[in-house]
Amino acid sequence: MLTLRYMTPADIPTIVDIDRASFPNPWTERSYNFELRENQASHMVVLENGEADDPILGYGGLWLFEDESHISTIAVREDQRGKGYGEIVLAGMINRTLELGATYTVLEVRVSNAPAIKLYHKYEFEIVHRRKRYYNNGEDAYMMYLNPMNDAYRLRFDERFRAVQQRLPFDDLLSAGKPSY
Repeated sequence: MLTLRYMTPADIPTIVDIDRASFPNPWTERSYNFELRENQASHMVVLENGEADDPILGYGGLWLFEDESHISTIAVREDQRGKGYGEIVLAGMINRTLELGATYTVLEVRVSNAPAIKLYHKYEFEIVHRRKRYYNNGEDAYMMYLNPMNDAYRLRFDERFRAVQQRLPFDDLLSAGKPSY
């Protein structure tokens, strides 16, 4: 069974390994510890398969500032990509931001990351700007916004969320709230 839950300090070594395999400039163990233990705006999540030997399939992070949600990171283990796990993580984070009262969400994505851009469009993110040489490797980034996250969006989102849960059943433990460490 798949479970979407808040990240714990014990998850960090695996998250760092996934991060290194996913990004040219990965976050450090120290960065993840800061996000979990010190950044009150941070909500770090993992998707796990409790029946697997290596249970963490992917992860994501968001920051919530008043009514703005900023997706800071999202990745899926390289050998598990293309199975819908990234969509579960994204949908879970959007659901949580709606529960917490966000009215819009922003993110940056590499212009070459076509699968991610397609997924973000599915959830109604729009490209609003191209940032030249945004990443340390010189690649440009698209700034994408999901706005407004109002009652009409919530209805459309709920349909997508149910469809994902039917296609790939998972327990969503994010509503239980952010743990303290």
